[in-house]
Amino acid sequence: MRYLFASAVFVALVSALPAHALDEAEAKAVMARAVDGYIAPAYANFHDKAGDLAEAMAALCDTPSNETFAGVEQSFGNAVEAWSRVDFIREGPVLEKNRFERVLFYPDRKSTGMKQVQALLARPDEAATDPKNLAGKSVAMQGLGALEFVLFGTGAEEVTKEKGSFRCRYGLAVARNVEAIGGELEAAWTAPDGVALHWKEPSRDNPVFRDGEEAVRALIGIHVHGLEAVRDQRIRAFYQGKDGKLAPKAAVFWRSGNTIRAISANVAGLEELWKTADMGRLLPEDIRSVASSVTFDYKAASRALASLSQPTAEALADEKYRGKLDFADLTLKDAIARINDDVGGAIGLGAGFSFADGD
Repeated sequence: MRYLFASAVFVALVSALPAHALDEAEAKAVMARAVDGYIAPAYANFHDKAGDLAEAMAALCDTPSNETFAGVEQSFGNAVEAWSRVDFIREGPVLEKNRFERVLFYPDRKSTGMKQVQALLARPDEAATDPKNLAGKSVAMQGLGALEFVLFGTGAEEVTKEKGSFRCRYGLAVARNVEAIGGELEAAWTAPDGVALHWKEPSRDNPVFRDGEEAVRALIGIHVHGLEAVRDQRIRAFYQGKDGKLAPKAAVFWRSGNTIRAISANVAGLEELWKTADMGRLLPEDIRSVASSVTFDYKAASRALASLSQPTAEALADEKYRGKLDFADLTLKDAIARINDDVGGAIGLGAGFSFADGD
């Protein structure tokens, strides 16, 4: 209650302050730090980890064993974490060519991915073992979700028993496809005259952002919509509150046991992007502490999530476990309010504007 009261008082105080005119030079500096300090390196890291996963899959298919599978399992978790540190960036090149869905088709409420992968494994199509051909098939068949079923779904033991099995070769094609998408994303964000320049140098002839206000608005939107996705698409997929439905098998990456790792990486990535961009520099000096308060929320949510195990039915039956999820949800909600209302309002993005509503 003390946390809630202090938060409410702070929101009231900041909301009462007049809007501060956005400094164009500072806006460009914030965008440059965001792109060069976090976004581009994070995509490069994802490409790197996807490459490791592909190599591990190749070793498994060539020499199937418990040892090579252990290497794949580790690499898969690393790739999941790396992707989760960028999958809240739903702007730019990742939205082109269906790249986002091709890496992770989720939420998949009708189990489309599982059904399509199961059908392929039941009736093998060699074309699916070629990454180039796979890239043209259903998005639900070519990303991390599909590979998770190959490695951890029904019949997964086949990959450790039979050299060069169709299941393993299809999984390798999926891994190579994800690696290729990672390479495209890294290249797009590191090209000297591409999206990075458009984000860092808003201007009237810029095809993406005409001024610093548009650029900063997009960056703040990444945080607000990213936090909403963590709450609504990640946590609430399996836990809908004290009296709500519990659905552990609806959680992202539940088969591989990477649910909490993925969600924790989402929050950690958002926190790092916030700190790296140094969003507080956009605020008047007398209220820059609001940016630190956002960081506090991120850290509080991260600590709560770090204390959780995989959300199995047994874990979700534990009142203390659910309490930690409730606390994480609360702090994420508080971060959304601080960023959407306090920061957005304080830098003069317009009365009545709401990132949360997508206006």
